[in-house]
Amino acid sequence: MNAPTVEGIHHVAYRCKDAKETVDFYQRVMGMDFQLAFAENEVPSTGEYDPYMHIFLDAGGGNVLAFFELPEQPEMDRDQNTPAWVQHIAFKVGSLDALLAAKANAEAEGLDVIGPTHHGIFKSIYFFDPNGHRLELACDIGTDEEMTELRRVAPAMLEEWSRTKKAPQHAAWLHEKARDEH
Repeated sequence: MNAPTVEGIHHVAYRCKDAKETVDFYQRVMGMDFQLAFAENEVPSTGEYDPYMHIFLDAGGGNVLAFFELPEQPEMDRDQNTPAWVQHIAFKVGSLDALLAAKANAEAEGLDVIGPTHHGIFKSIYFFDPNGHRLELACDIGTDEEMTELRRVAPAMLEEWSRTKKAPQHAAWLHEKARDEH
């Protein structure tokens, strides 16, 4: 059997507390267009009774971000064994100016924004949506040469991490570059 040829992500789905509030937030703060809504009382894949509203937002570049509101399920929560900074949805913006404008917009909405944070090959800002999902907006600043080098060392880094569970230093230059700019 051959693995399928994946052509992209059709959509990524998360849970939300309130579908309308979520659409309003993503339109205002993220500039996303609301595309579709599906609602049923039974889950098509399992046949279970579980009323839901499934909303779809245009995340740009053919990418779709979706959410489920599940009013008859226990209140949503996050994985308590995972730090809040780990699970996040990262979106790309075209420039540092666009990133700074997005930060100003999010702060004008009353959101607590972290950043811009320098990651060596990109800069990003972070904040939370009304559902508690951490969002990241990032703009690429790395060179082609830097990306080539990072791709080259990735297998060795993964192998070392797998053996030691300590941060490999193959790309330490990336963090030094970010620190030097601070």
